[in-house]
Amino acid sequence: MEMRYTKLGGSDLNVSEICLGSMTWGQQNTEAEGHAQLDYAVSRGVNFIDVAEMYPVPPSADTQGRTESILGTWLARQQRDKFVVATKITGPGRGFAWVRGGQLAIDRKGVSEAIEGSLRRLRTDYVDLYQIHWPDRYVPAFGKIHYDPAAERATVPIEEQLGHLGELVKAGKVRYIGLSNETPWGVMQFLRAAERSGLPRVVSIQNAYNLINRTYEAGLSEVTRHEGVPLMAYSVLAFGHLTGKYLSGAQPAGARLTLFPPFGQRYQKPCVQPAVAAYAELAASQGLSLAALALAFVRSRWFCASTIVGATSVAQLKANIDGAAIDLDEGALAAIDAIHLKHPNPAV
Repeated sequence: MEMRYTKLGGSDLNVSEICLGSMTWGQQNTEAEGHAQLDYAVSRGVNFIDVAEMYPVPPSADTQGRTESILGTWLARQQRDKFVVATKITGPGRGFAWVRGGQLAIDRKGVSEAIEGSLRRLRTDYVDLYQIHWPDRYVPAFGKIHYDPAAERATVPIEEQLGHLGELVKAGKVRYIGLSNETPWGVMQFLRAAERSGLPRVVSIQNAYNLINRTYEAGLSEVTRHEGVPLMAYSVLAFGHLTGKYLSGAQPAGARLTLFPPFGQRYQKPCVQPAVAAYAELAASQGLSLAALALAFVRSRWFCASTIVGATSVAQLKANIDGAAIDLDEGALAAIDAIHLKHPNPAV
């Protein structure tokens, strides 16, 4: 496979269509294993790496920051400008008291402390793409779908958040701003604030997108089309469900949902297994693994600038990069849509 590259939204970041995800580094993967994944990914043409202040996952006080540190020790041996490094600032509302003392509002203090910590761990003086990991305001997310006005909380106004992030751009500590786990309304508010006040436009949206969660298509794809802000797709294998390894209630040793059963609640819904089984049957009919079908589908979407792939071994990473490189024909894509009509978004 020859890696392809694209400009990320309205930025001048030339990113590989496959981005290396990292949330296992420092929990399921050692520093050496993280470095081995980085070396292999780069050998395949990947230049785009995504980490986060709160990683690894599941988050804990004992491990927070390790993922950035593992990337940092590797980056220290590289030519920095050859790579596009993305990280994320942790948002409020999820109870992570160990991250910056639990003061997680996207305000000037929080933004300043977060970027300084990330730069220190990454051993660099700038981040190419700095993303808000999830909104400062209340939104139903991570498996919750119904908006409850009673759950709204105090929040930093979006224009103020963008202003603080814009200060990092002016200071040269961040090149571009992105969003994650955002809604169409939220993205448009950030874009309007940028236009109104001459602040940086966001250049990307990192949201979950896969065969069993295609909700991005319903509203955010229109934002991509008209505003030029593309998707960085995460959870493309649905926490391993789209490898087929959890079919029929299987719990393979060492798998993430075996090790951390409460995690990934959006994928533990009753309609997930029938949908996964249907996609597995289609993959077999195409002579593909289920993972390859899932990865190739995400990469085929016009609104997706880069597909984030993660792994706990280099062998898994190789299979994922190979799978993402496959081009699905019109018959396979039509069959995927037919299954989607029967099993629409079971893992929102």
